[in-house]
Amino acid sequence: MQARIDHLVVGAATLDEGVAWCEATLGVVPGPGGEHPLMGTHNRLLRVATVDYPQAYLEIIAVQPGRLPQRTRRWFDLDDEVLQARLRRDGPRLIHLVAQVPDARAAVAALAPAGIDAGEVVQASRLTPRGLLEWQITVRADGRRLFQGGLPTLIEWGAVHPAAGMPESGVTLHAVNMRHPDLSALRQAHQAIGLQRVSLQAGEPALQAVLETPLGRVTLASGGA
Repeated sequence: MQARIDHLVVGAATLDEGVAWCEATLGVVPGPGGEHPLMGTHNRLLRVATVDYPQAYLEIIAVQPGRLPQRTRRWFDLDDEVLQARLRRDGPRLIHLVAQVPDARAAVAALAPAGIDAGEVVQASRLTPRGLLEWQITVRADGRRLFQGGLPTLIEWGAVHPAAGMPESGVTLHAVNMRHPDLSALRQAHQAIGLQRVSLQAGEPALQAVLETPLGRVTLASGGA
């Protein structure tokens, strides 16, 4: 099993706020995204790929007004009242990571011996100008991010990866760092799925992503997941 960072997840109270944040923080306007009828969310996307993170992109995601999810809870803790209050108060921020795996069900099974329930492998899709994007993704019934966001959600793409249709943005990903007080358990989980190019440290739960942008080097931080 080998996993690698697929995309960074930036949560926003509204998608318009997320777009404005991206322009002010990274110096670029994000590209188009789409809607997720299954989850009642919508997004905008930005390619950040490098040699070390060859298909990486940044996703700005928000609850879609007037759209109810088809599941009990939305992904990435987006139904969590504390997280939503923080996004409204402090603005958009890095909240999670998604890791690409060759076989989502095998990756879920690899985590089970450590007592980690990564959730159900759910089939999802959305329409794009290039056609239908299809993927399988792990979603817990409670919508929770594991290890306060330190263990990525797992995704297995279909025939097409979305980064293939994204233009170069001028923003590139150069490092991903995670802190968590239970470092041993988090390291064991990462090793179970073969997650690469992620630095782990002991400490209060937090995520960091280091990006090169038209505005210079920018570090996105969850400030506690």
